[in-house]
Amino acid sequence: MLKVERVYKSFSVRDAAGGARRKLMSVLDDVSLDVARGEFVSLLGASGCGKTTLLRMMAGLLRPDSGTISVAGSPMQTPRKDVCMVFQNFGLLPWRSVIANTAFPLEIDGLGKSEREDIAAEYLKLVGLVGFERHFPHELSGGMQQRVGIARSLVRKPVILLMDEPFAALDAQTREKLQEDFLNIWMQLKTTIVFVTHAIDESLVLSDRIVVLRSRPGRVNRVIDSPVAENRIGRDVRVLPEFAEQAHEIRELLRSERTA
Repeated sequence: MLKVERVYKSFSVRDAAGGARRKLMSVLDDVSLDVARGEFVSLLGASGCGKTTLLRMMAGLLRPDSGTISVAGSPMQTPRKDVCMVFQNFGLLPWRSVIANTAFPLEIDGLGKSEREDIAAEYLKLVGLVGFERHFPHELSGGMQQRVGIARSLVRKPVILLMDEPFAALDAQTREKLQEDFLNIWMQLKTTIVFVTHAIDESLVLSDRIVVLRSRPGRVNRVIDSPVAENRIGRDVRVLPEFAEQAHEIRELLRSERTA
């Protein structure tokens, strides 16, 4: 469904001495990976290793300097309606109700109010927000606001959903609850997901596979099959010994990277 082939990306930055002099900083170097239809893949690595940059290129918001990114065989050159992104910041419009925020992409697409609100209500039910359709963002908790963001990203029925640390700003209990609920949503919709996270436990709980990136410039260090992938729906896999073993292995992998 999603193919990344030998992608390189750099940015122009000021040099260490400051002033007007600038230099190229490599962010990603020779990154390749495949994501199958319906697969849940996490990108894991240290801050600054290029996870979000790679995600934005998958969304068509940035272009690689070299290499290609394709969706179902078609090159990703500009943003597509069927590839949606959930950001870490909720990004809700404060003057719009929950249902109006959720229906906003459909309004842009030209759907009538009744039709788009019917679709939005369906996805608000899916994320557990029945009864809050006419509330405004300031009346919701952080977790509820992110549920609105997720519902808004799903109303276009995307073939790929890109998620940039969507639960990072939430407290631990809310985060675990949203992880559990989101897995159930994913099982129902079978959407292909690429999920950026800094949290080892989160990547193991959610993913079929974890792509561990090296520090800048980001390269694929290792691709790990989650040992609890088959058991993660409807149970707490954190208590399983294979979960602890894999978390330790990934932690040591990241630690050795920092040391190097």
